Amino acid sequence: MHVAWLGKKSPFCGNVTYGREVTNHLLDRGYNVSFLHFAQQEESEQVWRDCPEVFLPFLYKSQIYTIPSPKSSQVLMEALEKFQPDLVHASLTLSPLDFRLPDICRELNLPLVATFHPPFDSKLRNLQSSTQYLTYQLYAPCLANYDRVIVFSEIQKDMLVKLGVPQGTVQIIPNGVDEQKYCPAPSTYRRSLKAKRVFIYQGRIAPEKNVEALLKAWCVANMGEDCLLLIMGDGPLKASLESTYNDDQGIIWLGFVGDETQRLDLLRAADVFILPSLVEGLSLSLLEAMACGLACVATDAGADGEVLNQGAGIVLDTKGVTGQLKTLLPLLRDQAELVTILGHKARQRLLERYTLHNNISQLEQTYQSLCPAVVEPRHYPLPVQSP
Repeated sequence: MHVAWLGKKSPFCGNVTYGREVTNHLLDRGYNVSFLHFAQQEESEQVWRDCPEVFLPFLYKSQIYTIPSPKSSQVLMEALEKFQPDLVHASLTLSPLDFRLPDICRELNLPLVATFHPPFDSKLRNLQSSTQYLTYQLYAPCLANYDRVIVFSEIQKDMLVKLGVPQGTVQIIPNGVDEQKYCPAPSTYRRSLKAKRVFIYQGRIAPEKNVEALLKAWCVANMGEDCLLLIMGDGPLKASLESTYNDDQGIIWLGFVGDETQRLDLLRAADVFILPSLVEGLSLSLLEAMACGLACVATDAGADGEVLNQGAGIVLDTKGVTGQLKTLLPLLRDQAELVTILGHKARQRLLERYTLHNNISQLEQTYQSLCPAVVEPRHYPLPVQSP
């Protein structure tokens, strides 16, 4: 089966990781994949496996949204006519082209699948969440014209259905992590740290991620010289926050880490992962930390509370994050047994619900339902799961 994948390769964000991991595993299962993305020709060195790729012209792109050039629709249509795929899967990049895709695919008689990533907080408890809800309202009429819309949680599905997307169109396939690659193991970086307990945040340094709430709580809690907080990532708030919160308070800024092996080693160096976001989808960073056996703390924004509920981690309310963490951080510092138990439970939850193997198998079933004459059901042995 030939899948035309429309997604992102840059700038780095969760959508980029999602596209890389899913297309690589589709290739492993014998699919043909063509990759169409917004890029200039000089970005072609970012090759993923042997996917033929097409560069869609754009005027602007960021981690959040993309503005295509007027020619992008024509380039996309010509590429699809050339490749003649069996199906188009769009990992939506919040681009005006997203709204043209149903018409383009209908004209070419191609089934169209979307993965809808925007973060959310269905309780609308803050400005960021209400702004994100507007994104769902804007997209719902368009998504109703897709053949399938993949979301990560029941909350997202309920929201889209209430906004008019047919229930049969919306399918829940949670994010997944390769549990063979992301697993507990010794860390080279940890050996260089003289610390009793290491905490880590991984993600964008942006307002919706609420990183300053974590930094304030860390300083107020007075965690001591033998505790470190690692901040991995980049974003618009990094420079201002780094000037105020630094190694004098036991805070280490790692910046953006593009190399996956290095990023994995840094993640394994920590004992506790903290995600204080105001809005989320389903955080891949959280799932990676769970797979590595870290004790995990996250707000109930998006689907993250759903991931950690019933004992797989500690769930915070998005209101008053600093106050909650001020109490919680010393507890996680002093209670080694609690940290160990939470790390074990996080890993087990990941193996039960959020492996990439299961994600791809569900995706195959979706493809088969749309192209029954092309895809034959195939069965793959479950990977050996390390505890």
